[in-house]
Amino acid sequence: MRIGIAGIAGRMGRLLAEEVQAAGAILSGGTLRPGSRAEPPAGLPIQPDAAALFAASDIVIDFTHAEEAVPHAELAARSATPLVLGSSGLSAAQERAVAEAAQLVPVVHAANFAPGVNLVLALAEKLAAALPAEAYDAEIVEMHHRQKVDAPSGTALAMGRAVAAGRGTTLEAAGMESGRDGHTGARRTGSIGFAALRGGQVVGEHTLLFAAATEHIAITHRSFDRRSYAVGAVRAAQWIIGRRPGLYSMMDVLGMR
Repeated sequence: MRIGIAGIAGRMGRLLAEEVQAAGAILSGGTLRPGSRAEPPAGLPIQPDAAALFAASDIVIDFTHAEEAVPHAELAARSATPLVLGSSGLSAAQERAVAEAAQLVPVVHAANFAPGVNLVLALAEKLAAALPAEAYDAEIVEMHHRQKVDAPSGTALAMGRAVAAGRGTTLEAAGMESGRDGHTGARRTGSIGFAALRGGQVVGEHTLLFAAATEHIAITHRSFDRRSYAVGAVRAAQWIIGRRPGLYSMMDVLGMR
């Protein structure tokens, strides 16, 4: 299996390169982000552009940036090369474009590729189904390193969507309460709250809290090493080969649905 990595000189790109080789796959090469000053890992093949990377690969892993998600998904569709997409912060329009490309080629897109996070998402949906929104307010608190540019994080939003799904609705319909400041009025029943913290070099911390008048239930996941994301992404790359076109998630990769 020839696996290509978009943005191979970045922090995630380097980890992905290590995990691809550890899995016994062939590293077909990588691309560098335009304007990046990062040096690629020594001895690894660098492709001149994304089109060349897709042409040289059986599958491509992309953890670069939301702005690259759509062009890479379109390249995947045109070249019939499966894509593992880990970029977060996609807009609704970008998500629709990725879904359209997935009609022609298999795509695994996940907000977080760590197996533990996906187990928490599954548990969040089950808890939300059992704890009525009228009695249990759902709040999500996340913290990341100071360089992260999107908030709430993709994983936090995935938690919110899991809660909404458990309650038989969508995050948009339930309503998001984020960035509260000043006299905001009372909390809306059934809405899902978000708080984003940024500082230092925290890899990722997410807490889902169900708060009722008589009890609180909290589930926390902490990532201490980005390697867990790389391990999960390579696992997804091995899983997706031979699949039919479609938009898959890490839940599918883990056999949880």
